Amino acid sequence: MTLIALLEPVAVSPLVFAVLTGVAVVTGTVDAIAGGGGLIMMPTLIATGLPLHLVLGTNKLQSILGTSVATARFHRAGMLSFRRGLPLAMLSLGGSVAGAALIARIDAHVLGLIVPLLLIGVAIYTVRSRRMDDRDAPPRLSARGYAPVAGAIGFYDGFFGPGAGQFYAASLVSLRGMGLTRAMGLTKLLNVASNLGSLLVFAAGGHVLWLLGLTMGVGAMTGALIGSRLATRHGAAVIRPLLVTVSLALTAKLIWGWFAA
Repeated sequence: MTLIALLEPVAVSPLVFAVLTGVAVVTGTVDAIAGGGGLIMMPTLIATGLPLHLVLGTNKLQSILGTSVATARFHRAGMLSFRRGLPLAMLSLGGSVAGAALIARIDAHVLGLIVPLLLIGVAIYTVRSRRMDDRDAPPRLSARGYAPVAGAIGFYDGFFGPGAGQFYAASLVSLRGMGLTRAMGLTKLLNVASNLGSLLVFAAGGHVLWLLGLTMGVGAMTGALIGSRLATRHGAAVIRPLLVTVSLALTAKLIWGWFAA
């Protein structure tokens, strides 16, 4: 058996490689600014006809590459402290491992109805809250108090996924009192951790198309460079409207999918 056959047990045409890599540029840009790139990527991957478990695993691979680039960019811009964020990242990773391990045992259909309600709440909070800007505010929870929240969102990201970035960002602003751009920087780190946790589970089960995921990852990294540059330069002025737009679009997509199922 050749190395290519080991890495890509399912045949994927060059056209699919090219299209998905182009889409990954767009999703990487959106993800770096406000999260929610999966709103575009997941339906595109599913439309290729690939088995769902391969879609989930391969999406995690391309996503972690793009998000890692965005994380590094926020760090260089002084919007993220790895030392302070690492404990929360480890909790997110652990939560995502548990979520990914349970995905085959728990019906995600019910969760698909609950999540749109949560995302609507995120959108409303983003529009109405005076705290959704780049000014820090007194925290309502300490870093230790926020730890279960990070673990819970990590679990959700491993189990289901859509909107995890929005949940991280909104909770960091509302509970930790962080300015929106700094909150988005820490969100990127937590997303890397939760993506890594679930990727490890999918990879252990042989549910990742490595060549396709790595190729898409190049597109995601390109988009992440574009999006993170916009976010770190313009701050809440660009993050806030896109966060609202993505939250509402993802809500509509999930509601439509739930009722159409």
